[in-house]
Amino acid sequence: MPAAVPHLPAPVPHRPAAAPDLLDSPRDWAPAATPFGSFDLVPVRLDRDLALLAQWMNDPAVAAFWELAGPDSVTAAHLRDQLDGDGRSVPCLGVLGGTPMSYWEIYRADLDPLARHYPARPHDTGVHLLIGGVADRGRGVGTTLLRAVADLILDNRPRCPRVIAEPDLRNTPSVSAFLGAGFRFHAEVDLPDKRAALMVRDRALRNLL
Repeated sequence: MPAAVPHLPAPVPHRPAAAPDLLDSPRDWAPAATPFGSFDLVPVRLDRDLALLAQWMNDPAVAAFWELAGPDSVTAAHLRDQLDGDGRSVPCLGVLGGTPMSYWEIYRADLDPLARHYPARPHDTGVHLLIGGVADRGRGVGTTLLRAVADLILDNRPRCPRVIAEPDLRNTPSVSAFLGAGFRFHAEVDLPDKRAALMVRDRALRNLL
């Protein structure tokens, strides 16, 4: 083999630039104070959270709209699509008073297929939600947490003009919860898997609704 050329520096391994943080690090957001206790968004870890999330996905009330009932592998595949992606969607546990009780997906609505169905603006941020604990349903917890999470997004993502959601139009309790949390009904939209109510919480109206 040819001898090394002593006066040339050794090649520096290529290090790709870090991927941009598309959602401004939800793992670093401070907890929100609510009337039901301190609420925190904790990014999902498969090794820690899969069994609980799969249990929730198999609750008939949840399965009717999330369509992820079945063995743990069904939920795991759904989570891995996000965890192995580019960061445009972050799955989180909602922890209230120290107890995991809900599941959230914080996602870039403007980078999502949803953007084909409405006039998206740069940095629009979407939310998906399910309340896992039956005891936390039907007593205003969801409404309170939706407002808290929308406020967390607007406080921590200064470029985000509005928070977007698209609950199934048939899911009347969910639509009502969004309305109670300061979202406004924008339109009905036909998505590939459902007819949805497009709900919007505008930064400019956050203190008025």
